Amino acid sequence: MTGDLDLGRFLRPGDRIVIGQACGEPTTLIEALIEQGRDIGGLSAFIATSFSGVFTPAATDSFALSSMGAIGALRALTKEHKLTVIPCHVSQVGPMIEAGIIGCDIAFVQVSPADADGNHSFGLISDYVRAAVAKARVVVAEVNEQVPFTPGESLSAADIDYAVHVSRPPVTVAPGNISEIDQAIAKYAAAYIEDGSVIQTGVGTVPDAILRLLHDRTDLGVHSGMLGDGLVDLVEAGVVTNARKSIDRGVSITGALIGTERLYEFGHRNPRIRMCATSYTHDAAVLAQLDKLVTINSAMEVDLTGQVNAEQSGSAYLGGTGGQVDFVRAGARSAGGHAIIALPATAKGGTISRITADLTGPVTTARSDVDVIVTEFGAAELEGRTLAERTRRLIAIAHPDFQEELARAAHTIQRRGF
Repeated sequence: MTGDLDLGRFLRPGDRIVIGQACGEPTTLIEALIEQGRDIGGLSAFIATSFSGVFTPAATDSFALSSMGAIGALRALTKEHKLTVIPCHVSQVGPMIEAGIIGCDIAFVQVSPADADGNHSFGLISDYVRAAVAKARVVVAEVNEQVPFTPGESLSAADIDYAVHVSRPPVTVAPGNISEIDQAIAKYAAAYIEDGSVIQTGVGTVPDAILRLLHDRTDLGVHSGMLGDGLVDLVEAGVVTNARKSIDRGVSITGALIGTERLYEFGHRNPRIRMCATSYTHDAAVLAQLDKLVTINSAMEVDLTGQVNAEQSGSAYLGGTGGQVDFVRAGARSAGGHAIIALPATAKGGTISRITADLTGPVTTARSDVDVIVTEFGAAELEGRTLAERTRRLIAIAHPDFQEELARAAHTIQRRGF
C-alpha cells in the first residue's frame, strides 16, 4: 500500500514529525515512515498515544519516537527502551508545539473526505493536531474514505501540502470484558453522578462499567477529552442530553473518539457532538464554567496521604500524565462536582496493594488536588481532610489483606499529624 508513497519528496534528514494519535492515527503514513525513515536519516516523531499496533520496537529503528506516556500499544516500546517520555499534561502538548518545544517540521494527520466547501474533518481526533498543522513546514494528510466527518475542527484542502488518498478501516478499540471488580468500583463511583451532572471519563472497563449504571439518570452532560462506545448507549437512551449545561448546551464536547465502528457511525455529521482541540476541552477557564462536573480518572497506585501515581510502577513505565490533573482540578472545584480517581485495590493477582505507604513511581496528581479515591471496597473522600484522617479513610478502602500492614505504616502520620 505504501510502495508508491515517497516520503523523500518532502522529508529532510533530521526532520521532526508530529503524528495524529489514538484512533486518528494516519496508519498509511506511519507505515511508510517505518519503511523509509532509516534511508532519510535522523528523523524523530512525537505521538501522544497509539492503538494501531504499527509502532513496534523494531519500527523505531527507522526514527526516534517520543510520547507523553506509554498509553495503548506504546507500552511495549517502553519495555524495550524504544520510547522517550515527555512528562506533560495533555493541555500542554498543543502549546509546546506552538512554542517549538516539541519540534514540528512535518505534520502527519488523518482526515475525512472533503465536504462541498473543500473542508476535511479531522474525524476521530482533534486535541493537538490543529497546533501541529499550524506549525509544520509541510502538512501531509491521509484522506481516508472511511473516516467520519465529525462536527468541529476541520482542515481546508488549501492547507494540505500533500494528500494521500486511502480507503481503510480506521483504528478501533474494542470494549474490554468488565469484571466483578470493575462493577464494584463502578457502583461506588456512579453514586457521585446525579441528574444533570456533566461527566468526563476515559475509555476502559471501569469507565464502561460506570456508564452502564447511569441509565436511570436524566439530562447528563458530557465534556471530556475522549469518548467511547458507551456514549452512544446513553444518548440513544435519552440519558445524555446536555440540556442543563451552562455552556455548549445540547452538545457533547470531546477531543477524541476511541471505540468501534458503531461510535464512528454515530459521530458522522452528528450535531449532538463536537470535536475540539485541547485548548478547549482541557482549558481551565472553560471547565470552570461547568457546574456539577464529575471527572473520572485512573491510577497505578495511591499513597496513604492521597498522592496519585498514574505513570510508572518501579522501573516499568505503564501509563502517562494525560489529562488527569487538568480534570481533577476542575472536578474538585466545580460547584456540586467531584473528581474521582478509580482503581482496583490490588495488582498482580492480589499480591500487591495499590493503596500503598509509599509510591513506587512519580506523583502525577498532588495530594492537595485529590478529591475522592474509589476502589471495589468503597470511596474515600479526601478533600479538606487532615493527613491523619486520610490514612484512615484510605486504609478502609484497601484490600483487607493489606489493611493491618498499612495501619502500621500510617502510625507515624497519625501520631505526629503529618
